[in-house]
Amino acid sequence: MPTPFDPQALLTQPLLASLATQSADGPRVTPVWFLSEGKAVWILGARDGSSTRRLQVDPRCAVDITRFEPDTGILLHLGLRGTATLHPMDPALFRRLLQKYLGRDQMTWNPWFIDQIARIDDLDGRLIRLIPSSTFTNNVSYFKTGPALAWP
Repeated sequence: MPTPFDPQALLTQPLLASLATQSADGPRVTPVWFLSEGKAVWILGARDGSSTRRLQVDPRCAVDITRFEPDTGILLHLGLRGTATLHPMDPALFRRLLQKYLGRDQMTWNPWFIDQIARIDDLDGRLIRLIPSSTFTNNVSYFKTGPALAWP
């Protein structure tokens, strides 16, 4: 039986998420960084990126976020499902996403990563927006501690 928790407990953390999309050859899963603002979850894409291409054909998708700490027994799972929309690059929004993972002080960001990988001002950049139509949470943090929950 699922033990629910507040999704914000994971949405605000710099965790890796998995974006699941449809393809003609079956489902595909991509690891992604994400930013949650309001009711939307934002993920970076590219004009010709494989996830972006798949979402143009079939915008249904799922995002899975897991916090797993084997030493403490914490295991939280958040599943989001819905229809994604694609948006042009918004450098300010993308910088907020990067701050979540790289820290607020942009002077400490690796210049090579920003120039070669992130490319904040690249006009080919796309943002994937998911406003979930369904949300599932499950706290199974008791797996290591027995009947007592390890979290919260």
